[in-house]
Amino acid sequence: MTVAASWIKEQFSGAQLCVTGGKSKLLQSCLGINMPEIVEFEATCSGAEYLLKEQGSDESAYILTNVGTGTSIHFVQGEEHSRVGGTGVGGGTLMGLSYLLTGHSDYKEIMSLSQIGDRANIDLKVSHIYEGAEPPIPGELTASNFGHVLQSSVHAQDADKLACVVGLVGETVTTMSVFAAGKCGVATVVYIGSSFVENELLQEIVLRYTALRGAKAIVLNNGEFSGAIGALRSIYRD
Repeated sequence: MTVAASWIKEQFSGAQLCVTGGKSKLLQSCLGINMPEIVEFEATCSGAEYLLKEQGSDESAYILTNVGTGTSIHFVQGEEHSRVGGTGVGGGTLMGLSYLLTGHSDYKEIMSLSQIGDRANIDLKVSHIYEGAEPPIPGELTASNFGHVLQSSVHAQDADKLACVVGLVGETVTTMSVFAAGKCGVATVVYIGSSFVENELLQEIVLRYTALRGAKAIVLNNGEFSGAIGALRSIYRD
């Protein structure tokens, strides 16, 4: 945090600042100045609204799913928004489980390996359960994350395990998001958050899995900056 504070002082000396998020008080302390503070959820929704318009989307009512360390899910309708749920499964889960299963702790290395992993010998698919018959739901859906390990004779590589961890996170947040969309009467889920940075596999999973479950998915470009953008917008609105 002290490094971030020093960078802000060097790059933005005298600039008007606004903070948001869990470490906002600590950042203010490191900077040694008081500044406006906006509630994180408000900042995130405001920033996502800006990014949606910038990227040509006219969505006015949607579920906003923020996959950071954990996951927070909001219902957005016009200028109004409300938190409808969340889960402790998120980027923190991805990093923690990846380390426990493989010993890898470097984010970029985990992302790189997960891209080449094969989930077929670890995850149990619906098609596995209904082998030789037509399943009543799409066979590509995961019946049980990590549920095929004991039935498989193939030794799983680190890349396979990491791909399955990403799958677990992606499918969990997608399932909750699509369920929330149905309850709120909307068909679109907008995904943002730092967990999507350089994580093509997670993006692919939420896009595909959301569609499989009958909803529309949007993964916002630069969505990890939604909170910062919302905080900046609050300065100029005031």
